[in-house]
This record gives sequence, structure tokens and C-alpha cells, in this order.
Amino acid sequence: MSNVLNLKPDEIDAKEKRSKYLVSVIGCGQKGIFYANAFADAGFKVACSDPDPSVIKKLAKGKTPFANQEIEGKLKRLINAGQLSVTSDLKKAVSRSDIIIITVPAKVDDKKKIDYSEALNACKQVGSALHSGTLVIYGDVAGLGFTEGIMKETLENTSGLKVGQDFGLAYVPIHNLGAKPIEPIANLELKVATIGKSSQDAAMNVLKTVTKNVKQISDVKTAEIATLFKAAKQEANTALASELAVFCESANIDYFEVLKLMEFNDPSFWPTTVEEENKNAAYLLLESAENLNVKLRLPTLARQINEDMVKHAVNLTQDALRRCGKTLRRARIAVLGTVNPSTASVVFVKMLELKGAKASLYDPALKRDAIDSGVVKTSLNEAVEGADCIVILTGEEQFKHLNLRKLKPLTKTPSVIVDLAGAFEPQKVETDGFIYCGLGRGKE
Repeated sequence: MSNVLNLKPDEIDAKEKRSKYLVSVIGCGQKGIFYANAFADAGFKVACSDPDPSVIKKLAKGKTPFANQEIEGKLKRLINAGQLSVTSDLKKAVSRSDIIIITVPAKVDDKKKIDYSEALNACKQVGSALHSGTLVIYGDVAGLGFTEGIMKETLENTSGLKVGQDFGLAYVPIHNLGAKPIEPIANLELKVATIGKSSQDAAMNVLKTVTKNVKQISDVKTAEIATLFKAAKQEANTALASELAVFCESANIDYFEVLKLMEFNDPSFWPTTVEEENKNAAYLLLESAENLNVKLRLPTLARQINEDMVKHAVNLTQDALRRCGKTLRRARIAVLGTVNPSTASVVFVKMLELKGAKASLYDPALKRDAIDSGVVKTSLNEAVEGADCIVILTGEEQFKHLNLRKLKPLTKTPSVIVDLAGAFEPQKVETDGFIYCGLGRGKE
């Protein structure tokens, strides 16, 4: 084990040299696997661990909690090559590691309060096995003051070591990966904020081995709040787009035609019913404001609007069925979306079922052996067969290129397409034999 705080760039300027260093990734959701892939590709040895034993069991077989085929194929190759290992013994991995990346996120509880307990428990375990010279990176989104406050305090108290003297501590947030964290890390700008000069030098040297696109931030709290503000901006855009789309429905105007007339083809301004990617960041910002006795009215309203859009999606589906003389109760609904924690697809399906519908969910990214739910189907045809209604919930390319003429004979007659992602032109859907209903498209 080396002292990473004193590491010189020429000591890790080639893959052979990096192979001597071990990187432990604690927390194997999307962001953890993203970091694990990046460092393994750069030549480092990588050990993955997670607080959830079921996640460890899956990872050992090259599977991930979000079941993406491309990512899982890469994981298996890295494991078979000995570049990446999976362990349930977190402390042992930490004790052997030169670099530790923690991506265990804060959670939002049932009362919409921030719960740091899992993240802090991971910090305690890391601290209990931490040795001098190690660089610790928090790679998820943090609330204001988390890194310099309870994270630093927890690591120091459990290790007996001091940040900036004995070990390095950096905040390098990865935000909003969406459904495809396999995107090369070189495509993202990594913002790096650290505590102390030695932490800064070590973090910059290490991260420049995985991407040249590294930006140094002078203050940790500034980096924390900038990430939260970015999420707030996306939340506000999505909420405004969704509100205007709902207005267009009532006015019998096509929202997407309005966007064309405005020459505004920015996908970030498309309405959506499954905006959950910014949920944690939104509540982290709101709690940070509450701690400062500041009321953020617009971010609060934007979060509420975005959460309510799932209910709107259910109401649109119910209205669409009524147009062809059917009710939501006992209707068979094929939902095409993602079984990904960062979307609300599963919430949408549960809401349909509470109203008496029988729903099936198809996610093209899932492999057959990853499916453990009767609701989730292994093929498009299986999901659509016997359906009264097909709901396009998210905008995957595969959904935009569906052959509706071939799907039509599998469905009941009359049948409805509910397009919640702006995937189809209404006339094309109706030419192919379906009744069309879309978010922001107008009710007629």
C-alpha cells in the first residue's frame, strides 16, 4: 500500500503502473458501477462492496441492481480478467485499498425527510479500517455541509486519523446518469472539491487517469450547492414543460407542434410523467434550505408538480380507455418503460393496479434471468398480448421505432396507445389501427 497523498503523476501515468493500486468502491448502484468501470478501464484493480448482501450476490455473478445488459457484459469481462472483484468483507477491502470511493446515497424516507444512515454507516465501516495515505472520495450527491461536516467527523472519529494530514477527502459528485451509466467517463466533467492541499493534489492526480475533463473547485460547500442547484434547474424546466403540456391537452393544442413553431427542440423541455432522477437532490436542497430557515418556493412547487405527473399519467390512461368504451378496472395495460430506480415506472404500474387494472411492464434492457416479478415480462410480444392499452412511458429508442402494425393483431379491439414520451405522431398511430392519446397532445 502506498501513500496516495504523496503520489506523483509519473507514478500512475501508465496502466501497468496503476495495476499496483487498489480502488474500493462502496455502494454498487449506477454511480458505483460507473466509477468501478472507469477505474478498471484505466488499469487500477477494483474491489466492489455494498451494504446490501443481495447486491453483492448479484455482482458476483456479473449482475447489477438495475439490470443493464451492456453494463453486465462488461462487468463479467472485468471479473473474468481479474481486474474487478466483489467482496462482502468491506473492512478487509478498505484495509488493502489505496483509494476508496463511497457512492452510498442519502435516502428520502416516507415523510420526505433525508436519511443519511446508510451513507454514514458506510463511512463508519470505512473509518474503522482506514490507514494513513489513503484517498477517500464521496461520489454521490450531498446536502450542504455533509462532506465537511458529518462525513469528515465520522471518518476521523472511527479511524483516529485526520483529514488533510493522514488521509485525503474529496467530493466528486456524479449526478443524473439516467438509465445508461455505461457512458464513457470522458464524456462528463468531473468537479473536484477537497479538504486540504494534499487531498486536492491526490484527487486531481488520480482522477486525471480516468478523464482529462477534471475541474477543480476551491470550496466543498460551493460544489455541493452547485450540484443541487443544477438539479433544481432541471426540476423547474421539467415542471414548467409538464404544466404547459397539460394546458395544451385542455386547449386541444399539440404541445410538440408548439415547440416546433418556437424552434425549441431541447429534450430537457419535454414533459414527462416519470421524472424521478432529481428526487434525492431536490429533497437534499429543500432540507438544506430548511436548516438555514430559508423557504424555497419554486423548487418545492416543482418537485410537487413532477411527483403529481404520475397521477396525471394514470388519469390520461383512464380517459383513453373511456374513449373506446372501456374502463380502467379489469383492463389489461402493457407498460413500456424502464425498471430502473431512477424512474417512476414501477410506481405508475402500482397505481394502475390499485384502480383494478392488470398491468405488465416491459423493459428492453432487462435480461430474462434478471426478472423476478410477474408484472415484468421477458418480451415485447408477451407484454402486449391481449392488452386493451399500450402505454409508452419512457423514451427509449426501441420504443420510438415500434412496428405498430405488427403489434395491433396481438391486442384487443379497440385498443389504445397512450404516448407519455412524445414517441409517435398521432396520425401514424391511428393509421396503424390504434386510438391515440398523448401527454400534451390535446384531448381530441
